[in-house]
Amino acid sequence: MNELELKYGCNPNQKPSRIFMENGENLPIQVLCGKPGYINFLDAFNGWQLVSELKAATGLPAATSFKHVSPAGAAVGLPLSDVLAKIYWVDDLGELSPLACAYARARGADRMSSFGDFISLSDVCDVSTAKIIKREVSDGVIAPGYEPEALEILKQKKNGNYNVIQIDPSYRPAPIEHKQVFGVTFEQGRNELKIDKELLSNVVTANKEIPDQAKIDLIISLITLKYTQSNSVCYAKGGQAIGIGAGQQSRVHCTRLAGQKADNWLLRQCPKVLNLPFVDNIKRADRDNAIDNYIGEEYMDVLADGAWQRVFKEKPDVFTAEEKRAWLDQMQDVCLGSDAFFPFSDNIERARKSGVKYIAQPGGSVRDDAVIECCDKYGMAMAFTGIRLFHH
Repeated sequence: MNELELKYGCNPNQKPSRIFMENGENLPIQVLCGKPGYINFLDAFNGWQLVSELKAATGLPAATSFKHVSPAGAAVGLPLSDVLAKIYWVDDLGELSPLACAYARARGADRMSSFGDFISLSDVCDVSTAKIIKREVSDGVIAPGYEPEALEILKQKKNGNYNVIQIDPSYRPAPIEHKQVFGVTFEQGRNELKIDKELLSNVVTANKEIPDQAKIDLIISLITLKYTQSNSVCYAKGGQAIGIGAGQQSRVHCTRLAGQKADNWLLRQCPKVLNLPFVDNIKRADRDNAIDNYIGEEYMDVLADGAWQRVFKEKPDVFTAEEKRAWLDQMQDVCLGSDAFFPFSDNIERARKSGVKYIAQPGGSVRDDAVIECCDKYGMAMAFTGIRLFHH
């Protein structure tokens, strides 16, 4: 099969729509369930590239949670602590496989953005991973294969209409890629840049020490950025992205957006948030929204109109700005990657507030000296990769 007809393109009025191979070869995918759409396939193919590269770079199973052609989360399959298992809502599932841990991390980093995601898995989807996917709101999944029982679990989603795609892991695209905009064909060489520890060898700050775990986290951030709509930055810690800022015109806005998401991830681990008294049988999305509101500024409005009674058994105390800051000040060793150079040191100042100690960015700004000086002020280690990672 060298083409697949789709229901419509990006929007229902954009017809006809299909994916196809121009050279007459077969498509490298099989649809095992559902009817994936145009945006589903954009997410699936970008996500598959991301997890394939993460697996190759780290040797660990990888997963990503995509929304609107950018990752909401990406991670490798490191074991979960009890706290992470609880904030990712998988503490009731017992021992998880490495692949399941990777998806729990990818989905759980930014649950608000991951709602209705498209999932990409580097390895054959096992039962442990399928059980997590089954109970989350998601549009579909792409993987190199599925265990028979895992496939049956996934086929139960959405009354049998959940999108399940199997991709041939041996498929390699042509070295030149094309796309059309306004009837004009664009052509470029594929971005085949290999991201590994060698990219982190040019450390330009006074602090030259980047430990192995930080190097892994920086690699995760850079590979994630390679498939994130630019401008973009990515905060990472402990084998996963914890905050991704995508598609902003200003780099400092990327840094602020991603930093806010990283802060939420860190704040969700605070006992005051872990012990929120939710009503019984609360829906997962309602619980996630309640946590986001509680951490944010909206909680005062919820208190004012009595809406807290819909989600909490009793009224929780306000999570004050002072308490949040005290908790965040304990956070350390967060990594930050950027797809292009930091033009001003304000990015470093913002990153410091989220515990960033290690940074990887291309360098090449006329203000590199000021950025390096700001890093030195806080004892950060920063590597210049010399490589831009724009993705459009």
